[in-house]
Amino acid sequence: MANTKLSPDFIFESSWEVCNKVGGIYTVLSTRAKTLQDAMPDNVVFIGPDFWQGKENPLFIEDKKMWKSWVTKARKEGLEVRVGRWNIPGQPCVVLVAFNKYFPMRDKLYANLWNYAKVDSMNGYGDYDEANMFSYAAGLVVESFYRHSLAKTCKNVVYQAHEWMTCLGAMYIQENVPEIATIFTTHATTIGRSIAGNNKPLYDYLWAYNGTQMSKELNVEAKHSLERETAHRVDCFTTVSEVTGSECEELMDKKCHAILPNGFEADFVPKAAEFKRKRKIAREKLLQVANCLTGCEFPEDTLIVGTSGRYEFRNKGIDVFIEAMNRLGRDKELNKPVLAMVEVPAWVGDPREDLVERIKSGEKFDTPLECPVITHWLHDMTHDNVTGMMKYNDMWNRPEDKVKLIFIPCYLDGKDGIINIPYYDAIIGKDLSVYPSYYEPWGYTPLESVAFHVPCVTTSLSGFGMWANSVKGDYSTIMDGVEVIRRTDYNYSEVADRIKETVSAFSNLTDKEVEEIRKKAKKLSDKALWKNFIKYYYEAYDIALKNRDIRVAQK
Repeated sequence: MANTKLSPDFIFESSWEVCNKVGGIYTVLSTRAKTLQDAMPDNVVFIGPDFWQGKENPLFIEDKKMWKSWVTKARKEGLEVRVGRWNIPGQPCVVLVAFNKYFPMRDKLYANLWNYAKVDSMNGYGDYDEANMFSYAAGLVVESFYRHSLAKTCKNVVYQAHEWMTCLGAMYIQENVPEIATIFTTHATTIGRSIAGNNKPLYDYLWAYNGTQMSKELNVEAKHSLERETAHRVDCFTTVSEVTGSECEELMDKKCHAILPNGFEADFVPKAAEFKRKRKIAREKLLQVANCLTGCEFPEDTLIVGTSGRYEFRNKGIDVFIEAMNRLGRDKELNKPVLAMVEVPAWVGDPREDLVERIKSGEKFDTPLECPVITHWLHDMTHDNVTGMMKYNDMWNRPEDKVKLIFIPCYLDGKDGIINIPYYDAIIGKDLSVYPSYYEPWGYTPLESVAFHVPCVTTSLSGFGMWANSVKGDYSTIMDGVEVIRRTDYNYSEVADRIKETVSAFSNLTDKEVEEIRKKAKKLSDKALWKNFIKYYYEAYDIALKNRDIRVAQK
């Protein structure tokens, strides 16, 4: 019996990013959803925060006829829920829950959390309370739905919680609905991200750090405590890569039960003629914006290079990307003009009116705008890291500069006021992507890049980079579609030089060579499709259900 694999009859998944597009976890869930929905039609329910009460959420399709009996019961219980479908491929079932009403209960909830798991919430601040109130509400939703609709018909029910923001709900389920198997997935540990983000060496000293001690030093004690205790108590603790697995073992004193690498869904990538059409539109748009901003001419064969992701200046390698572009501008081997872009959401204000006017005119310009390096004004221009580093390096996009660097400090949602095309439609227009991360548990941006036929540069400290190397059996190079640069705690300058050299060499390749590299990039991404990676989730389900059985039997 022990060797018999257990599979779930029903799955709940909770995340801050369900119908709420703010980061990489959104991509994990939304691209995987169709694979699960195909395997278990309408027996997978995603639970997310309801921020759109009274407003239309374009990612959510409300269905007032769905689960009418349970919805009526839930509302009588005080749950403020809306049900429907997530507007993504597969259209899985969704419950959005409001949580503001639970804030007055905060102290009582934290006291219970201390009594149950010794989680110290005294030093919680910022988004700690908001996340926990949502997580508690999500736990109540799962309990209510299970009692009403599943308890008598489904034996193997799984609740998967993503990131520390859902930990309280996972422990609530563990305590109050023991029949449900629990999985907690950390996509990046709070303490690991904090160590790296505070310019401390993470990897050479990983073995020497005490996670709890460091959490106090870096003022993330509450989040770390919550995350650590959840990892120790759930039926199955998982993360997304071996590099983060090592981090969990050392900093949270807990070895992961399973590694769940992040996959992708081919449905998001346009085919054949549509792909060519979108690539043409994207390139024309990016080059037009660059001309309107800088007043410089950009020929059709301009090499368009970009980096994107969260605004974690060091962790995501934004600093080393800017330095690499600075050095590239002085490289005598560079054979093409380069348009480089930093696409990370900052504390953005409004789209620049002067730039909007130029774009609307449809004309070409030969004079720059004031501050010709940024597309949107920021609320705090003075203390911005990207523009500050560009100023320090004297990077002002002069006509004579071989490399022009532009900062696009907003989400590319198709409505930003300047680019006005979604991120996936914009990335198609690039020739090369660069993600020189120092701290990157997986790395969705490089996977997205190669899925859209765009070769990329990443590092050996990213989960994706490690995976690309494992596929090849050696360090992957740009000729394989992905250049994986060795990165350590201390080789910043070496990484910048390697990026510069890679981009410069790429500029000298023939069209035929580039096309072959693009094909290899796409071929590599096919190995990371969810149809190939979903098996790791079923291994986690099996572990969780078996540990659930052991836990229940011991009570």
